Amino acid sequence: MADEALFLLLHSEMVAGLYRAAEQGEGENGRCTTKLESMGFRVGQGLIERFTKDTARFKDELDIMKFICKDFWTTVFKKQIDNLRTNHQGIYVLQDNKFRLLTQMSAGKQYLEHAPKYLAFTCGLIRGGLSNLGIKSIVTAEVSSMPACE
Repeated sequence: MADEALFLLLHSEMVAGLYRAAEQGEGENGRCTTKLESMGFRVGQGLIERFTKDTARFKDELDIMKFICKDFWTTVFKKQIDNLRTNHQGIYVLQDNKFRLLTQMSAGKQYLEHAPKYLAFTCGLIRGGLSNLGIKSIVTAEVSSMPACE
């Protein structure tokens, strides 16, 4: 339980620190998102290496995505993805109705514009994990109502 609180605090401080530095003229806001995504990418690569060292090879992309939704997401965010959809042509939509990194924020509409800041690291996390499993991907996040994200 303590490790979860530490992760939430670390993530909040990473986001706040990068954007604070950008406001003080040390960088641009667009670069902050890229930097957070890059951090997440490297962490995702490392986590996937650790989590898959004792598992059998995956048969296909769908098996990899199921692993990401169940095992990977559960280990990182303490719950499974709520919904996984696919068009069977390489597009996957993962939906978390109570995303842990957004639950600390108010559910009001005024905070929707700040939500992408808190999703960049997670996008990198998924992209890094998929990259280490041999899948080149583009990962984006969308928030239509807090604290759910796709």
